[in-house]
Amino acid sequence: MTGQLAGPVAGDGQDGCWISTKGIKMTVEHAGRREPAHGLARRALFSFIVTFVLSRAVVFLIMSGEMPNLYFFLHGTHVHHLNYGIFLLAAVGGYSVFRRPVGRAGEITALLYGVAMGLTFDEFGMWLHLGGSYWQRASVDAVIVVAALFGLIAFARSLEKFESRHLRAFIVLLVVLAGFAVVLYTAGNHLGNLVGPTLHDLEVSSSP
Repeated sequence: MTGQLAGPVAGDGQDGCWISTKGIKMTVEHAGRREPAHGLARRALFSFIVTFVLSRAVVFLIMSGEMPNLYFFLHGTHVHHLNYGIFLLAAVGGYSVFRRPVGRAGEITALLYGVAMGLTFDEFGMWLHLGGSYWQRASVDAVIVVAALFGLIAFARSLEKFESRHLRAFIVLLVVLAGFAVVLYTAGNHLGNLVGPTLHDLEVSSSP
């Protein structure tokens, strides 16, 4: 049985005040507890998606002139936010290897990892092709793949309860998702042909 009371606090009298160690014990346990991989993946998935959405929104607002130009230029060169993601990935990777964070530190590290991945893969097409427009289709495709991998790790434990009665629903869902992927690909190419030139002009006009 775990005690919840420590000894009396030293004082002038003999009847010292007893202090509870329950809160202290819980804090210590949480600080030293190693979070399961699926829990960390869920945090990384959350910050990854939020970072991607915010990055796209901010870039579009800057390009459309709805908010001040917050781009960082170094001697006339636009430093894209994928570089921030690379530096953050390097920092998070080094911290994870050498400090091996657990508990709250591990959870925060997972969130920062998701942010770094979001910043980097938001411009995947640019570092894949060593240039080109920010609105390349490859970046969106890469973000979808990375999010799917995060989701697989995050929710893989649920697959342990997969039973034969779920097979029919799984097949139907798979067919629906495949059809949605075809529609998304076709519509994406058509939409790119329609608004691609406009987005390119906005990108050029927002850079000095």
